[in-house]
Amino acid sequence: MTAQNRYEQIIEHIFFSHYKDGMTEIPFTREEIAQAGERLKINLPKNLGDVVYSFRYRNDLPVAINAKAPAGLTWIIRPAGRARYRFVAIIDPQIIPNPLLAETKIPDATPGIVSMYALSDEQALLAKLRYNRLIDIFTGVTCYSLQNHLRTTVPEIGQVETDELYIGVDRRGAHYVFPVQAKGGKDKQSIVQIEQDFALCESKFPLLICRPIAAQFMEGSIIALFSFEKIADRISILSEKHYRLVFSEEISGVDWEAYRQRLSEE
Repeated sequence: MTAQNRYEQIIEHIFFSHYKDGMTEIPFTREEIAQAGERLKINLPKNLGDVVYSFRYRNDLPVAINAKAPAGLTWIIRPAGRARYRFVAIIDPQIIPNPLLAETKIPDATPGIVSMYALSDEQALLAKLRYNRLIDIFTGVTCYSLQNHLRTTVPEIGQVETDELYIGVDRRGAHYVFPVQAKGGKDKQSIVQIEQDFALCESKFPLLICRPIAAQFMEGSIIALFSFEKIADRISILSEKHYRLVFSEEISGVDWEAYRQRLSEE
């Protein structure tokens, strides 16, 4: 039995042990993962949290669970404190790059030795963002990396982690905080992480303008960047841009003309 099949059985067991018709929120604890494994006679991973992590960031919840979501909604898992979680039914929150969006070519300034020894897609993506100043280009704000893989605690949520945290200042002198979530390979962007990034900003940087950013590798080495805004409790995509890192000689006069045309249309 694969790890994914084991995880599906465990998470289904937890969900249906609580679910009643009409429910839109179901709390559970990490301890229930171990209890479900024992009851189902399933070998558990050493890190019990990987069961929850799998469905928050890598894979969809089982069909049997999503079939119980009210019309127009889907289930996600949110943190609810230390070793506590919640199934919550929300409007489908997919964050997927638009394949029809125009791309922008950027001269690749990534040091070759960094590209050679990057240990994962996520690390490679974070390095490309940093060395090519793509956060500055995307936001129009002068940005500086403050910390990567920041782990901290947020009231009512518990521990949160963001892949990299940028601080920025614009031409008016306004200060910004940009939490960045980077995804490569098969990992998916999660609205849960964006929610946590807003909570992180509100807790640790209440005076700064918060603009969470999601970065995603696409086919053909294109980098998709999203920014988000939060009005009341609703999170929306504010902007999406696609960038391709190339050798400088690959940027032609046709490209320059297209970019000038975009400027005139803004």
